[in-house]
Amino acid sequence: MKSGVSRTVLALLVAGTYFMENLDATIIMPAIPAMAASFGVAPVDLNVGVSAYLLTLGVFIPVSGWAAQRFGPRRIFALAIAVFTVASLLCGLATGLWSFVLARVMQGMGGAMMVPVGRLLVLRETPKEGLVKAIAILTWPALIAPVLGPPLGGLIAGHGDWRWNFLLNLPLGAIALGLALRWVPRLQPEGGRRFDWPGFLMCGGGLLCLMLAGEWLSRQGASMPSVMSLLALGVILLALAWRHLGRTSAPVFELAALRIPTFATALVGGSLFRMSIGAIPFLVPLMLQLGFGYRPESAGMVLMAVFAGNLLMKPMTTPVMRRWGFRPVLLGNGLLNGLLIAVCALFTAATPLWLICAVLFFGGMARSMQFTALNSIAFADVEKPAMTAANTLFSTVFQLAMGLGVALGGMGWRLGSALTSGSHSVAAFHIAFLVVAGVSLLGVVDSLWLRPGAGEQVIKGRRQPAATRAVRGSRG
Repeated sequence: MKSGVSRTVLALLVAGTYFMENLDATIIMPAIPAMAASFGVAPVDLNVGVSAYLLTLGVFIPVSGWAAQRFGPRRIFALAIAVFTVASLLCGLATGLWSFVLARVMQGMGGAMMVPVGRLLVLRETPKEGLVKAIAILTWPALIAPVLGPPLGGLIAGHGDWRWNFLLNLPLGAIALGLALRWVPRLQPEGGRRFDWPGFLMCGGGLLCLMLAGEWLSRQGASMPSVMSLLALGVILLALAWRHLGRTSAPVFELAALRIPTFATALVGGSLFRMSIGAIPFLVPLMLQLGFGYRPESAGMVLMAVFAGNLLMKPMTTPVMRRWGFRPVLLGNGLLNGLLIAVCALFTAATPLWLICAVLFFGGMARSMQFTALNSIAFADVEKPAMTAANTLFSTVFQLAMGLGVALGGMGWRLGSALTSGSHSVAAFHIAFLVVAGVSLLGVVDSLWLRPGAGEQVIKGRRQPAATRAVRGSRG
């Protein structure tokens, strides 16, 4: 592929698939009450469908790189688009909760292959002088889709059938598949190393057990022996996976980067932050509809305030980090983010709409600042030879944390329902927001162990000594 036009078409194609994946993560949120009524379940039960999609996206990220090497990126990219599109059809045809969950898992598998392999194709086919343009094309869908998803999902659920939230992927997927077969270059498979199936199955199985345990625990009348058995099995599988990853020669996840203080902080504390902000798009539309009586389209429009704040803050993040440094920003902004989430627990049906939007808008700004700071400092001290392994681990944990955030919101809501008069009571949502805010603030603690000048070479161009990077301060 030598033509600049062809490379641009390829970048636009991959950006389109990225848009579909991101849109599907947010378009469902305002439609949850309508979907729950259709399935005959409580709205909170739908959190497993949202979590299953996001967790599957994370779990299957490592498979995508291996599959592209083993079978060729063009073949895997086209197959992923087809799987995602067929799964979207199955989501739209689902008649019950668990048929919907299985379709969402299939959709997550397609999405996990579709975007990373597509990004790999763009990076391999684009010369260095064209990378900035190509990456800009790939970045915008991630910013635009979360803004369009909630109002579009609310509009469809409020004036039509929620199933069209998924069926609209059919023409988009068909067009993307046709373009992929026409424009994606035929690159030969590279063979590559054997895939670490034991590590993958232990990690995936452990996370599945923990997600199901959390889901069952939040249900009324749950069997505690069953929940504890699932929880124990999940912990055992993850412990075995940790042991396996440290001993095998070609693990599905390489853990060496966790010895780097800045990377470990961004991964551990950052995961708690991502869980908290992953819960917000789930809880806000539900509180507005079930607690305050908003229509789906109105709830979706209100949620736009979060992503509008996110977009507005983007150009200001780098100057803020250069002015104050990573540690003060992560601590101060992390506290602000947690407090803004806690403020949501003060909302009532009498709260002016402009005030709700203002809090969500500033929360979106804080979220954007924290995201950028964490993503930037994560790789500040990672050397180039270790970058690929660190990026795979970071991307996977990032996605898993977002999925667990929806589960966290659901569990907080269940806890609130148990302590108050019912799942539709405003007080139940207030407790859920306080739980989420507590998790967000807990994520700030990890930043306390960062040294004052941590990561400054990224924003000021100075490289710290390697010996300093190798030690994680006094925490060990």
